Amino acid sequence: MAEQLNAFQMAQAQFDGVAKQLKLDPVIAEMLRWPMREFSFRIPVRMDDGSTRIFQGYRVQHNDARGPNKGGIRFHPNETLDTVRALATWMTWKCAVADIPLGGGKGGIIVDPATLSVGEKERLCRGWVQAMWRNIGPRLDVPAPDVGTTPQMMDWMMDEYSKLVGQYTPGVFTGKPLGGGGSEGRTEATGFGVTYCIREAMKHLKMDPSKSVAAIQGFGNVAQYAAIGFKEILGGKVACVACWDREDKTSYTFSHKDGVDPRFLLTITDQYGTIDKKKAKEAGYVIEDGSAWISKEADVLIPAALEGQVNGETVKKISSRVRLVAEGANGPCTPEADEFFKKNNIFNIPDFLCNSGGVTTSYFESVQNDMNFYWTKEEVLQRLDTKMTQAFHAVLEMSEKEKVYMRDAAYMVAISRVVKAMQLRGWA
Repeated sequence: MAEQLNAFQMAQAQFDGVAKQLKLDPVIAEMLRWPMREFSFRIPVRMDDGSTRIFQGYRVQHNDARGPNKGGIRFHPNETLDTVRALATWMTWKCAVADIPLGGGKGGIIVDPATLSVGEKERLCRGWVQAMWRNIGPRLDVPAPDVGTTPQMMDWMMDEYSKLVGQYTPGVFTGKPLGGGGSEGRTEATGFGVTYCIREAMKHLKMDPSKSVAAIQGFGNVAQYAAIGFKEILGGKVACVACWDREDKTSYTFSHKDGVDPRFLLTITDQYGTIDKKKAKEAGYVIEDGSAWISKEADVLIPAALEGQVNGETVKKISSRVRLVAEGANGPCTPEADEFFKKNNIFNIPDFLCNSGGVTTSYFESVQNDMNFYWTKEEVLQRLDTKMTQAFHAVLEMSEKEKVYMRDAAYMVAISRVVKAMQLRGWA
């Protein structure tokens, strides 16, 4: 069996394929294959028991030709430098395909945040900023929440940065809470962005949303609002959601004979996306192994958990009914899965287009921070819908014009925009 590519090798392989199709200058291609800057550092934190624990932190800035680097900070026990590199690279393409004036960055700390007290989390957040503050800022690099981090943690980080630079600087982090420099609509943004893309894809495929069923992997923020959007905005049915159980250290699939009610599940889900199994069973939910989601009878699959979940093995389990895959997570489908989709005429909305609603609304948050003037939720979501719809159709038009797969078309749109910015700035 062929060796499984890690996330960064996968990101490079995807880029290399499109670079050949675009006949990119080899110097530009080599610049874009690797991040421009990488930071690896150790963070000492005083724990509640008086001991000191050392954590490993990262920040990768992939490319800032179109604007400041942008991307989340993950607190995850399996974080690696290559994962951060891959996610930073994808953020460059995501910002470019969404046509927002930002580059790609990503950060992380190797830690399970559920094992830390509130005070320990705050000290760890402030420690990350103390290590990175000279290399982040509203015009340099703007981090945001990601897996294992929250709006409250962004406010701690923003506060630490503001102390270090000596002035209130809300625009250094996005995804902050309302009242702490955050934007209305940010909580819903990524999941609703997935929904807007699905809506446009269904129009293209002539699918009736009200007669469609979705199977979703994940029940963190993106999956929660993708489920709500699919049910409430599109009028479809959600067959199941699958989520990680932090106590059992495994994942489960939750389904219901009448379809999943995401609003109800939200009431029995903790901040890390773990659903209370006992309460779910009492409400009539069937609980299966975490891998069961992918084989459900559904028209739409929404992988919205971690990278590499739909791969050469798992993709063989999907129902013949599936017509559309909407990538809510970053890098959830491997190149082997892509080949399966092509052979079976399954329409794919690639991750850095499909889940760009979050970074788009983070950009809106930065704009509002700069103006010191804030929009209503309706204004934010309307602007998001407009941006996502334009982005989807730019990629669809490229796909049809060049007769290429949607992922390749998204790369073509994104890479062309980044290369143009590099050339205009005299970098190549």
